[in-house]
Amino acid sequence: MLEQFGNYIVDIADFLCGYPLFFLLIGGGLYLFISSGAISIRRLPASVRVLRQKGGNSKTGEISSVQALMSAVAGTVGLGNIAGVAIALVMGGPGAIFWMWISAIVGMCTKFHEGALAIMFKGRDSHGNPRGGIMYMIERAFGARWKPLAVFFAVAGMFGTLCIINANQLTEAVVSTFTTPEGLSNSAFFAGFGNATGLGAEGAFRLIFGLAIAMIVALVVLRGVKRIARVATVLVPFMVGVYFLMVLYIIVTHAGDVPEVFRRIFSEAFNLRAGFGAFAGIAIIGARRAALVNDAGIGTASIMHGASRNTEPVREGLIAMLGPALDSGLVCTLTAVALLLCGDFSGASEGVKGLSIAMDAFNRAIPGGAYMLMVVVFCFSLSSMFSYSYYGTSCATYLFGPARAKYYTWFFIATLVVFAVIPVGVAVGLTDLFYACMAFPAMCTILALSHHVRKAAKVYFTRPTK
Repeated sequence: MLEQFGNYIVDIADFLCGYPLFFLLIGGGLYLFISSGAISIRRLPASVRVLRQKGGNSKTGEISSVQALMSAVAGTVGLGNIAGVAIALVMGGPGAIFWMWISAIVGMCTKFHEGALAIMFKGRDSHGNPRGGIMYMIERAFGARWKPLAVFFAVAGMFGTLCIINANQLTEAVVSTFTTPEGLSNSAFFAGFGNATGLGAEGAFRLIFGLAIAMIVALVVLRGVKRIARVATVLVPFMVGVYFLMVLYIIVTHAGDVPEVFRRIFSEAFNLRAGFGAFAGIAIIGARRAALVNDAGIGTASIMHGASRNTEPVREGLIAMLGPALDSGLVCTLTAVALLLCGDFSGASEGVKGLSIAMDAFNRAIPGGAYMLMVVVFCFSLSSMFSYSYYGTSCATYLFGPARAKYYTWFFIATLVVFAVIPVGVAVGLTDLFYACMAFPAMCTILALSHHVRKAAKVYFTRPTK
């Protein structure tokens, strides 16, 4: 009975996180892109310029706009930027990358609206502290009668932002990269600890590694959003910079093949030889992967940008829209180029583990590349955990108040240990289901309030000083 219920949950999650979620995020993003006059393209130089400006005051938030951006990017740059790109290449070929770029441009427009609305409809918690997020947008923009929808988003947010997959897959990657089940069984320490706990040698290793992850995350997240923002402001440029240097080495050592890589991306993106259905499939695969990587329209960015001290909605929106440019644009492109230059996709299928392909590619291209990539993956995963803990805690704060929300933070930390050890199974499906439940009210709210952003943008960009 329990197994049947679990399968039912997984089936619902797979359905909602499939085409319904894809069409909502991409379709809604296209509407925002067109209605705003392609603002993510036209105003990209302006978004870079405003990064150097200071705005807002300490009474309207806790962190700067740049810290909010780095923290939001820390949440979205994760395993999906590596494993997800590999899976997109397996399923859709090089042409899928072009549609990832298109999805990134659309996502930038969604994030622009999300960031602007986070400031425009910023709320306050029960202690009077300024807070942002879809739940406050709904309550402030639509009134108290829509509060059940705000509560629905907050409940979904508490569970949808649990880093179950991150904790499990990071542990899996460490086990497969640095050791083997046989090697752990031959270790007196892990064998003895595994026998004492009944987990076995590998289970003991997973438990210890899960505890280590939890301790690192706790040291950051228990100090609140200011600590998360400070760490993210250092960690994000570092990990993206290291990853860029690794891919740059691959490009330099395979310089003669680079033009062919980009030729394949563009030519296969519009390949109609296999029929229109194949073309549409490639486009959907690439766009869907990017949409699920950059979190545009999910509502998480509104929580982080709502913590910004900035008081100018359009300026915050301009900064927020750089997020998809960095994760779905820059980092995913780096992964795609490296894999197309050095990856081995022979015999790969849709069910292949994307991270395994990436590890193999980097290991062949760079001496010790698998270990270097593992360091980057570790940083990517931790950064996601830092930001996602704040998202979930913010949702708990809305529901229960700041004093009780701290218990959720401890719950979040505990799940990192639990899911580093046990098989994820139904838990992943349940988390995906809550994740989709966040997206539907979030994107609908952003679309319903988008006219406020258009009006504010018109005023902002017609000022003589801009």
